Amino acid sequence: MKTETGSFIGTSLETTQWFVFLLASSVALPIVIGSIFELNFTEIAGLMQRTFFAVGITSFLQGVFGHRLPILEGPAGLWISIFAVMAYSGVESGKSYIETLQTLEAAMLWTGGFLLLFGTFRLAHRVLFVFTPLVTGAFLFLLTVQLSGTFLQGMLGIQQQVEAIHSTEAAVAFFTFFLVLGLSLFGKGALKSYAVLLGIVVGWLTYVVTINGESERDADVAVFQPPEWLAWGPPNFEWSVIPLAFITAVILLSNIVASVVAVSQSIHGKPSYTYSQVNRGSSFLGVTHGITAMFSAIANVPLASSSGFIDLTGQKKKRPFLYASLLLVIIAFFPPLVAFISGIPAPVANAALLATFVQLMGLGLSNIASQELDQRRLTILGVSFLLGIGLMFLPAEVFQGMPGLVRNLASNGLLVGTMFVILLEQLWKEPKHS
Repeated sequence: MKTETGSFIGTSLETTQWFVFLLASSVALPIVIGSIFELNFTEIAGLMQRTFFAVGITSFLQGVFGHRLPILEGPAGLWISIFAVMAYSGVESGKSYIETLQTLEAAMLWTGGFLLLFGTFRLAHRVLFVFTPLVTGAFLFLLTVQLSGTFLQGMLGIQQQVEAIHSTEAAVAFFTFFLVLGLSLFGKGALKSYAVLLGIVVGWLTYVVTINGESERDADVAVFQPPEWLAWGPPNFEWSVIPLAFITAVILLSNIVASVVAVSQSIHGKPSYTYSQVNRGSSFLGVTHGITAMFSAIANVPLASSSGFIDLTGQKKKRPFLYASLLLVIIAFFPPLVAFISGIPAPVANAALLATFVQLMGLGLSNIASQELDQRRLTILGVSFLLGIGLMFLPAEVFQGMPGLVRNLASNGLLVGTMFVILLEQLWKEPKHS
């Protein structure tokens, strides 16, 4: 009896800890997207509800049927980049925000379809050769560069039509940023494990005290309500997003491998993956892209940060992870709980997320530096970074006269830079030493 009780308590604590990690990793990005698309509180709360549901159900599906590892399926940084770029370019081309979101639903469905085909026909592992350390490192570096601008705008209180910096909001945001960073670097035990969650809570309280922020509330919110189906309306299928979807699908395959390798290292002590694991992961990543698109959320991918959580907590069992995923799904059916969490101020959420990207930037640089940076590799990086980052500084209106196909690709510096790294790495072969 004591053994059963101890096992129950241990599993409950491990489930709670996984749940907090899933929650902390899911809470910021809906607020970031809400600020980019100027959604009101009710719309952000709905997006938060659908995000919790999508993260829970997709993590469970991958854990049971896909790659079958305890890996959090969280909102993808690449998709945040695509959302941000298309928000700006959509406005410049005369689209409303809701029309752009409907186009993004279609883009996620197309991407999911490609991923499903890659996995079903066992093609996923055949394209892995393109993801060399140089390509992976360059992608992570460009991702952090592109998203840092979006997050910094949110920290400074700058919205689409507001150009003045809100000094008080900015001060609270930077306090949150350095708090999360400090806890993750110098904290011990729980302080380090829950640096993001603690930073958000302290930053939120500081925001309320210093700015006297009263979050908007919907008094008529239902106690129980399932997540809304197609909340942004029906998908708007445009031919111009198909190439974007295909390139995104290929790049997302690297997420599967990176996450599986990292978590295998944490659980089994050695980095490993099988071709069937990658193909199953790709198939179910396609399915989960379809789920997130139909529930109008941000497409999820396996997050390599799960390995850091396992290393910190020593939790290697899959069952508590699956329980936590289902618990997040259940929470999504209770809007009052979701609405409370949605009250987190955008500057605080952006700051906490930017702090987590410090480690991602470091991971990218480590991948790049893992091989000798000879003249060939330095030239590939130089060309790709100059073109990719250069495009990020161009205003969205310069692409206005271009066809939709060209605009969606050329206006995204992350995709262009990554494509150049891949192409140059494959076409410019390394000289063979005799």
